[in-house]
Amino acid sequence: MSATHATREARDTRGFAFESTLGKVARVLTGQYGVAVVFSPDGPRVEPGRIVIPDYELNAGVERDVLIGYLDLLVARAKHASLAQLDALPAGVAARLAQVIEDRRVCAQLLDEYPGARWFIGKLRLHAAERVRQRWPKLHWRDRLVWLVERALWDEAPARTEAVPSLLATLHAAQDVLQEARASRSTAHSIAAAEAFVARVRALSAGDVNSMAFTADPVEDLDTETVAAPAAPPDDDDTMLPDHDATNAPPSGRSGGGEADNAIGMGQSPANEDAPSARTEGEAGNALGGSSRARLSIPLATEFDDITDLTGQGDSAAWRELRAQARADTAPLKDKLERALSADERTRWRREQERGEIDRTALARLATSPGYRTPFRTQRATKGRDVAVTLLIDRSGSMAGRKIELARLCATALCDALTQLSFDCEVLGYCSVESAPMRQLYERQLAAGADLRRYNRFVERLDLKVYKRFGTADLSGIAAIDCGHENPDGEALAWAATRLAEHRAERRILMVFSDGYPSTGDGDPQVLRHDLRERVAAIGKRGIELVGIGVLTDAVEDFYPHNVVVSRLAELPSTVFSVLSSMLLTR
Repeated sequence: MSATHATREARDTRGFAFESTLGKVARVLTGQYGVAVVFSPDGPRVEPGRIVIPDYELNAGVERDVLIGYLDLLVARAKHASLAQLDALPAGVAARLAQVIEDRRVCAQLLDEYPGARWFIGKLRLHAAERVRQRWPKLHWRDRLVWLVERALWDEAPARTEAVPSLLATLHAAQDVLQEARASRSTAHSIAAAEAFVARVRALSAGDVNSMAFTADPVEDLDTETVAAPAAPPDDDDTMLPDHDATNAPPSGRSGGGEADNAIGMGQSPANEDAPSARTEGEAGNALGGSSRARLSIPLATEFDDITDLTGQGDSAAWRELRAQARADTAPLKDKLERALSADERTRWRREQERGEIDRTALARLATSPGYRTPFRTQRATKGRDVAVTLLIDRSGSMAGRKIELARLCATALCDALTQLSFDCEVLGYCSVESAPMRQLYERQLAAGADLRRYNRFVERLDLKVYKRFGTADLSGIAAIDCGHENPDGEALAWAATRLAEHRAERRILMVFSDGYPSTGDGDPQVLRHDLRERVAAIGKRGIELVGIGVLTDAVEDFYPHNVVVSRLAELPSTVFSVLSSMLLTR
């Protein structure tokens, strides 16, 4: 039995406990001490020191055994595949076939080592088949072909709806190539088999290979640009009709087009599943470096967005109680930071001066050089405390309860200490809520036939709060921090960064508290993630020091180069205070 299978007892598949358990199993199976397991919508994938499993909690829960199956698959990749060779392939159908062939090879090796893993890999196969069944009517012909190749490699018979004659004929005409794929003994061999298979299919489509069985119409090949192949019952003939409405069809609700080809199968990410694949290999590769990466989340309108300044308007009694609790928790940290800052400032000297105090390091030169006139030093005037700090708090509904309470306490502790230490700071919060006037505007635009495809926020307005603005000493507004609805992180981050950039200071630090991925009720999540990454990159170029604080989530690792994950809520104030202290002491 695989060590993985110790986790078969009933156990919560959410939270850090499950990730920790899987991490221990991964370290045993891979033999690598530092390997960690995390959940992310962009999984599955293997990174240096990390195994990323798809996070299905964003849409639908899956069986515990399926997640363990993903772990077994990724461990097999990490141990037995050359990931660098696979990553070097241009995005497209050949790369996907190479991954399919390689997954079958490495899983066979894992099953030889740990026969008990067969159960979990089997569960993963059933899960993949169910996902394909649900998406089959929307899949492009090439996506269907890749899936049937995967079926063949795993010795699985096609389902009734999958038995399309042109697909079966293609597999039959490439049986020798499939045998080579089954016999793969290395990553390079798997890649060569995938490329040979693609070459064979293109030859069939072009008529260069004599095959009486392959009678597909030219619209059925690897390179056509139909949006999606129509569903074909098993008794259809070999020729599929082109999608005449493709040119007028609106884009998919998902934005997978900005990444690589959307894919299906056991080892593919569920993040982009809802969008049909409709690009050639070359176009997919070009898209990786094109403007689609810079796609931002554009609102239909901004006049409904609301910014409320609550500086000094918090309940005074609640504020005093909050401040007393914060000082009790962080007073030692504040005192330690103050001592460190003072010591840091005292040790900065301007040497080789004609006046000041004697510099001991210059005494020897003074004794040996009669004409030496600059044995003094003066304390250098530093701007060590000319730093502006902004705290930006995610006020989404998922932050409700203990999370927002501790975020409020954390903001109180930081701002109270920063104010006492003569640093200027600001506390902001953000969320989005549905707006009736904005919905009416959207419905009018929709009824008028306006092209709304470029927008990604239609009926929700930004609800932005200023709890403590720069230049004021009244912190009571922090007591009013509350929760709202959704969290369009990118737009809120840009707003906070603009406010911070307009404040005069030698250094600017922006700390973002978040408990998950950006989300709105009416926006494409993939566009929101692209948007956040682009905003983070742009803010970094403006010289603002940005750090993401993950509140019981590692999602910040996907967006913020400088990030901290807080896995225990009680540690949030002290952890964030330590991070900020380190930044203030680093010049």
